Amino acid sequence: MTRIRELTIGDYDDMVRLWERGRIPFKPKGRDSREEIRRQMRKNAELFLGVFDERLLVGVVVGSHDGRKGWINRLAVSRECRRKGIAQLLLACVEKALRKRGARIFCALVEESNLESINLFRKQGYLIHRDILYLSKREGEDV
Repeated sequence: MTRIRELTIGDYDDMVRLWERGRIPFKPKGRDSREEIRRQMRKNAELFLGVFDERLLVGVVVGSHDGRKGWINRLAVSRECRRKGIAQLLLACVEKALRKRGARIFCALVEESNLESINLFRKQGYLIHRDILYLSKREGEDV
């Protein structure tokens, strides 16, 4: 039986395992450290969602809102639980939470080689913008 709930810092190690297994880029010594995730959860608990099969975390998503756009981050589902609607459920729930914060535009950054994720987002109505380049400036490699 699967259920969805807000994640807590007690779920951190399981979240990291899912990200690692799914090859989701993250910064465990910086912006995705236990302390930084704890800080983010205190402010935005409803944007950290997980799907559980019994007690096992099988899917995770982290949302963020920049005041204008809602961002879908770190969406991962365990390999053995894919193709069961878990990613769609997580996406719908985080979009709902972001709508409550006023988001009307939803965005995700997906690596070009991640065809499974690209197909998921396209099926959910997301458009690919090949005319937009992602630029970033970072204070350090763990930011």
